[in-house]
Amino acid sequence: MPELPEVEVVRRGLASWVSGRTVAEAQVLHPRAVRRQVGGGADFADQLTGRTLGVAVRRGKYLWLPAGDGLALLGHLGMSGQLLVQDPAGPDETHLRVRLRFTDGGRELRFVDQRTFGHLVVEPLSFAPGDPDGLPLSLAHIARDPLDPLFDDEAFLTALRAKRTTVKRALLDQSLISGVGNIYADEALWRAKLHYDRPTATLSRPLAAALLGHARDVMNAALAVGGTSFDSLYVNVNGESGYFSRSLDAYGREDQPCYRCGTPIRRAAWMNRSSYFCPRCQRPPRGTAL
Repeated sequence: MPELPEVEVVRRGLASWVSGRTVAEAQVLHPRAVRRQVGGGADFADQLTGRTLGVAVRRGKYLWLPAGDGLALLGHLGMSGQLLVQDPAGPDETHLRVRLRFTDGGRELRFVDQRTFGHLVVEPLSFAPGDPDGLPLSLAHIARDPLDPLFDDEAFLTALRAKRTTVKRALLDQSLISGVGNIYADEALWRAKLHYDRPTATLSRPLAAALLGHARDVMNAALAVGGTSFDSLYVNVNGESGYFSRSLDAYGREDQPCYRCGTPIRRAAWMNRSSYFCPRCQRPPRGTAL
């Protein structure tokens, strides 16, 4: 699933190619793509037609385009969703689900989703004091992410150490910190030399702060090269892949030597996912099997 850097790359593309344009027509080609729209595909199209889309905004793995009158076009890419800016004369993609055409006749926006886990929806925005962008109502429970200028480091560190859970579970808790998924959690934990099952209550404040810094650093590094692409399903709005997979230290490197100590990286089954770690650099807590 695309994580924060990948979604931010898409947001920047939308800001360049879509923001400020007026929707001439919205076509829904698969109902699952707009399954959260109360009135279905027809309502989705009616809500968007004639609206001028504002500057793209992101929180964690969600992004949206303000559409006026307190509404926004909200999107989540799911496992395989792509938002592509394409020539209207170009052929339709096999898994094209939604198409937006614009009054200027230029490139159109296409939502392509092979597995149909992603979605688009038009929904109201709520506006809190000091938040000019507003926030879609369905995202009220989603915390700010570490690349957000308004992210509160001190509040996060206090909440992290107070949680009765393990460190990787905390990093994936979108109500605590958003945008960190499996890949970047493993990378931040490797950099911090922390095992994924380390209890959060055992983290000193300096160690917790270092972990947050590593999470921020690894996501900024991924963002600089267009994110992480393991297959053709994650691409930016122009269909281009990111290159950070070439710079991963832990994730996906099972049996390859740790870049710090040379010990083979291990993969462990974890919450229907995989965790990659160095058994020497990232010692497990007592009672935890390697």
